[in-house]
Amino acid sequence: MKLASLKHGRDGRLVLVSNDLAWFTDAFLIAPTLQAALDDWDRLEPDLRALAESLEHGGVPRGRFHEREAAAPLPRAYQWADGSAYVNHVALVRQARGAEMPDSFWTDPLMYQGGSDGFLAPRDPIPLADESWGCDLEAEVVVVTSDVPQGVTREEALDCIRLVGLVNDVSLRNLIPAELAKGFGFVQSKPASALSPVFVTPRALGGRWADGKLKGELNVQLNGAEFGKADTGTDMTFDFGALIAHLAKTRALCAGTIIGSGTVSNRDADGGPGKPVSDGGLGYSCIAEVRTVETILRGKAETPFLKAGDTVRIEMLDDHHHSIFGAIEQTVAAV
Repeated sequence: MKLASLKHGRDGRLVLVSNDLAWFTDAFLIAPTLQAALDDWDRLEPDLRALAESLEHGGVPRGRFHEREAAAPLPRAYQWADGSAYVNHVALVRQARGAEMPDSFWTDPLMYQGGSDGFLAPRDPIPLADESWGCDLEAEVVVVTSDVPQGVTREEALDCIRLVGLVNDVSLRNLIPAELAKGFGFVQSKPASALSPVFVTPRALGGRWADGKLKGELNVQLNGAEFGKADTGTDMTFDFGALIAHLAKTRALCAGTIIGSGTVSNRDADGGPGKPVSDGGLGYSCIAEVRTVETILRGKAETPFLKAGDTVRIEMLDDHHHSIFGAIEQTVAAV
């Protein structure tokens, strides 16, 4: 089952989307918004699933689904917490700046609390007031939970995952060091992120979803050129069950909580830093990582951060080369 929100008011209008992303049907009579559906998921999910099946068979009124008309599936959410499940990414960044990598990073997830009061639509521009801030993309996987009790185990947490999607977790890299030096975490360096047009139930992902991980090639393009094609199921140190359990250790989580994987990052085949796609590697899911590899190999970063006019595209295709979640495609706009 694939769900989306068309632009309507502050919280969108819930629709069901066909598996090929070609058609939608309105779900208003079941739940007006995705958050309303998540709040009463156990009762409403069978009706939503039946409507989705009717859509696939042409048995209900339908319209053409255009991704440019989609809002973020959750235009605003009660909670957004982003982990750093691909520890290879963290290790590379720390290596580039000569910082020691604590052993605990491999056993205890990193996570920060992000701003959830507004997510960008998948075709919204990335607003950038100052290019010196070092604007970066971060291609990641997200899950959306049901209500999660405090103290859940990893296995219990996996049963709380309702939806899976993608995110461009925009970062302002040059603002991060000063914020972290305060010892109080990210604020200004983490502006609004963009969510994929469609969120998908784990059941509908079939074999691509297993053991709390999404498996598949995450395609990232920068200005029309291949930038990354890392596998989301590889080198993921902490699965989503572990990330949810980490967040819920000392508090319950409400339905509609969004949790991110952190930047998807794969090691090279020889175990070293990843190579650019143009050199036969899997590339990168953020600019900071390629700059890190450049620093390690050549002593300085060469790839510039995003500037006005640059375009980013993030997408995952199925075995038939059809988009699973739709594409996040954004152009940086000076504001």
